[in-house]
Amino acid sequence: MGSINIQYLIKGKTNSTLLQLFRYTLVGGFAFLIDFGTLFFLTEYLHIHYLISAGIAFIVGLIVNYFLSVKWVFDGHTMDNRLMEFVVFSLIGVVGLGLNELFIWILTDILLIYYLLSKLITAFVVYFWNFFARKVILFNKSKSNE
Repeated sequence: MGSINIQYLIKGKTNSTLLQLFRYTLVGGFAFLIDFGTLFFLTEYLHIHYLISAGIAFIVGLIVNYFLSVKWVFDGHTMDNRLMEFVVFSLIGVVGLGLNELFIWILTDILLIYYLLSKLITAFVVYFWNFFARKVILFNKSKSNE
């Protein structure tokens, strides 16, 4: 049985979609913890409505996700202008935010699921949207070589 090369998993740039998905999962997991913790703190301790808290928390997670994704997950930028790249990254995130808010609302207000469980369920849908949209639109090595 071959061993997994840990350095390969955590160091250096890669265009391997599978390795990027692995790294994005770690980055996304960390950003999710920031998002989830912010949601909980704003809702439970500052008594902000859960949908407003969810929006704020999602944006905080988005910023963490962008910086870690650019530094560690993706190679092959399709844009030279980093500000424009962040804008497009954020627009993809805004679609994710819309999905986040919609699904949390449906699960919590209509299906009467506890808001933190709704967030967990919603996170999976938004995770896949964000990864594949960003991979195809922003960090596609074949597009960056055209």
